[in-house]
Amino acid sequence: MESKKIIKSIWEKAQKINRSLRFMELCGTHSESIAKHGIKNILPKNIKLITGPGCPVCVTDQSEIDIVTGLALAGIPIACYGDATNIPGSLGSLENARQNGAQVFIVYDVAEAIEISKKISNLVFWGIGFETTTSMTAWGIKNNLTVFSSHKLFPPAMEALMANKKIRVDGFINPGHVSAIIGTKVYEKFQIPQVIAGFGAEDVLLAIEMLLDQIISGEKKVENEYARLVKKEGNIKARKLISEVFEIRNASWRGLGEIKNSGLKIRKKYQHLDAEFIHRDLIAKIKKEIKPRKSICRCGEVLQGLIESKQCKLFGKSCTPDNPQGACMVSREGSCNIEYRFMSFP
Repeated sequence: MESKKIIKSIWEKAQKINRSLRFMELCGTHSESIAKHGIKNILPKNIKLITGPGCPVCVTDQSEIDIVTGLALAGIPIACYGDATNIPGSLGSLENARQNGAQVFIVYDVAEAIEISKKISNLVFWGIGFETTTSMTAWGIKNNLTVFSSHKLFPPAMEALMANKKIRVDGFINPGHVSAIIGTKVYEKFQIPQVIAGFGAEDVLLAIEMLLDQIISGEKKVENEYARLVKKEGNIKARKLISEVFEIRNASWRGLGEIKNSGLKIRKKYQHLDAEFIHRDLIAKIKKEIKPRKSICRCGEVLQGLIESKQCKLFGKSCTPDNPQGACMVSREGSCNIEYRFMSFP
């Protein structure tokens, strides 16, 4: 019953706004919840939900994928999360490398990678993700785990989105898990309506209603619908751990290009556990051998909310979850993967 009240309120408030609105969700879990519950289909016509770069696997730069796959093909054992194994690259995917004899281990958490490293020498854990998984990787490094870092900071990506004049966004649904680590204060610099939301259908609907309230009142602020988990100060202990192990650097994002101060590099103190340093000569050789392949995959445009998944010619044809041609189709948090899995649902 509560959801029906929220939906009714959304329709009433949308009617007061005499223009179209574009709200971008910034978390793959939000995207999946929206698709699973058919939320797009019950909204007024002037409200459009678009998917942003909230999938860590999707935004991982092609060069990093090729480096890690190159390391595996060169005999370096690799451990990573399952959805990272199928990202296609110039040298194939990690799954292709595994089929060709490389040692590639799928893990569910950093603790499992640590246990494997005790049995398999020279193991490298491929660290992917935003602040949520970065804290776990930092803990792994503190426990003697060798890591290749592809970790990224999320707020700089929001800044890049807002700076792109091609992208029109009227409000953001901010990521719940990331916000649990970084808190709410960091978003205050963005002069746009924002709501940090939980992941249930009602959470998302409430976030939309709260964004409408801000637009009607002319406010541009950060609201926290997910207060049951997200606090203003975030997780101070986790942020301290990240800061101790990592330092900020520029990073390349699929679709968004290089974003200043958006990546995380392992500090010199832990250089003996930094795969990028340990295997620097091999990585330099891999980079020289990489020959970028041409593709008409439009994952980069999807990540920026410039097009929908269905507008890519590959979608649902040669590109499916079982045969991904681009990173957006690989992960369950990827917008193309989500669209494909739920497109037959109402």
